[in-house]
Amino acid sequence: MADCVFCGIVAGSIPAFMVASSPAGLAFLDIRPVFKGHVLVIPRPHIVTLPDMPPADLGEYFRFVQLITAAVPAATQARGTFVAMNNIVSQSVPHLHTHVVPRTKGDGLRGFFWPRGKYESDDEATGIAAAVGKEYLRLSVAETGRRE
Repeated sequence: MADCVFCGIVAGSIPAFMVASSPAGLAFLDIRPVFKGHVLVIPRPHIVTLPDMPPADLGEYFRFVQLITAAVPAATQARGTFVAMNNIVSQSVPHLHTHVVPRTKGDGLRGFFWPRGKYESDDEATGIAAAVGKEYLRLSVAETGRRE
């Protein structure tokens, strides 16, 4: 879709701090992270909400989300993650996306109020994206025996 920022990222016409790519989609840093290392995972085709996703694509997409969810704490030294998806209400970009937010005990995140921050520099964002991407690749290769 021409006016969708996430479709622009898929097409390569809009830059992003890329974490990982798979046939199921792309993973990149949220530019207004709840915590540093907050990743968005999107499907490649323009799909607006989860109910719009073809059932045949669900397994591959959520396996990609699962691997990113494992990679984020390993790369950020977080204790866990918060994984969330909005459908229409509070969906800032009308393209399906899954938030993978690193969490630590006492991080201050309560309920569904997400205070937003920013990266100190593009270099910091690039470094975090590379660390999560490296961990994703390690997990993916361990699972499949090949690089995607």
